[in-house]
Amino acid sequence: MTHKIHNQRIEADIVVCGGGPAGVCAAIAAGRSGKKTILIERYGFVGGMSTAALVYPWMTFHTVEGKQVIKGIGQEIIDRLMAQNASPGHLRDTVGFVNTITPYHPEVYKILAVDMLQEAGVKLLLHSFVDHVQVNGERIDAVHITTKSGKIEVRAQIFIDATGDADIAHLAGAPCLSGRDEDGKTQPMTMKFRMRGVDLPKVKQYMLDHPDEFYKKTPFSELAELPLSGVLGFFKHWKEANLPINRDQVLFFTGPNDDEVLVNTTRVQGLNGTNVEDLTEAETLGRKQVMLVADFMQKNLPGFERASISQVGAQIGVRESRRIDGQYALQQEDVVTGRRFDDVIARSGYPIDIHDPSNNTVTAAWVKGDGAYDIPYRCLLPRKITNLLTAGRCISTTHEALATTRLTPSCMATGQAAGTAAGLAVEYGVIPQHIDVRELQRRLREGNAVLD
Repeated sequence: MTHKIHNQRIEADIVVCGGGPAGVCAAIAAGRSGKKTILIERYGFVGGMSTAALVYPWMTFHTVEGKQVIKGIGQEIIDRLMAQNASPGHLRDTVGFVNTITPYHPEVYKILAVDMLQEAGVKLLLHSFVDHVQVNGERIDAVHITTKSGKIEVRAQIFIDATGDADIAHLAGAPCLSGRDEDGKTQPMTMKFRMRGVDLPKVKQYMLDHPDEFYKKTPFSELAELPLSGVLGFFKHWKEANLPINRDQVLFFTGPNDDEVLVNTTRVQGLNGTNVEDLTEAETLGRKQVMLVADFMQKNLPGFERASISQVGAQIGVRESRRIDGQYALQQEDVVTGRRFDDVIARSGYPIDIHDPSNNTVTAAWVKGDGAYDIPYRCLLPRKITNLLTAGRCISTTHEALATTRLTPSCMATGQAAGTAAGLAVEYGVIPQHIDVRELQRRLREGNAVLD
């Protein structure tokens, strides 16, 4: 399926803005519906936080008890990564408070995602930044992108905002929110980095010999027999180092190579991820913190004596920024009670996981019932703009509920739902608010999504 640029204008049925996990799944679902679909991405590759910011591993497709509640296109991606030896699939989590994690090779994922987009007939525009949204009343007529080819107008019937920062909704004038209610502060940003040359057997042996220095959900008797997925702890070493980073411990995940770790320990607080000056400062502070943390690990942690930095994120990882104030905002109570909704379009079993905007702690709240909660279709629908859907981190939630829906598997699931809904809206010539939700649910189940 081709979409020719003519006089700096492109037309399609559906336009997806943002090529992260949510946008990729949304575009694949929309393309598979047989509708002309364009995916716009600002970087020269897709993957969003999973590739640009090195968010690794994916967690979690399961409840804390181990029941898989997210499948669909997300699981299809994993299956195809496994076929290329680029993921071991879902593994027992021996580091934190979830049941499973899903390692993957980000460079293979970048290629696989494009292959799947092309198979679905999606036109991909990389190096394309949306800087204007053309609105007519309550409808978006077009988004304008700045590219190496100049400015291009991209027109469509339905648009999907998968930017993570609700950029399209914001530019279109849809109501948006940011941060917690009392002060607008958001969860901190993190600059992630990889290290190679780590002696992981030595790290594991130290953990077995000094269990009090680590947070472990998995009993240490079991850890001795399981592959090490990561480490949360080194409390004594971290406290003695007294680095100027407002965090209470070291966190890293192992892999994908057997001498490699992904370090998730830096913390940049008090800055707004949608403000250019704040974001510039965050990038600078984050990279300085990377050097401090890497030096600390090399000099102080057993197993890191010969380790070195092998990669730093192309951008800082953003946990929270703008989100839409939509037709329904998922609440903390909805999550922790495992609430069911008639208009469910995705489920998740990840607990509320808030990295505090001000101090060095992380607050968790567990999902009761069967361990999973529903995400209703109304959370994807903004107010005031009728032909726009959202997916991923910028759907309508409270600050607290965002701390679970922001995780990659949930973003994949809401992306598939948004793309499927957009295809239905085009097919029946209606706005997304007027589609038959039962038909949407039927098609999501046909696409192997878990709704029950």
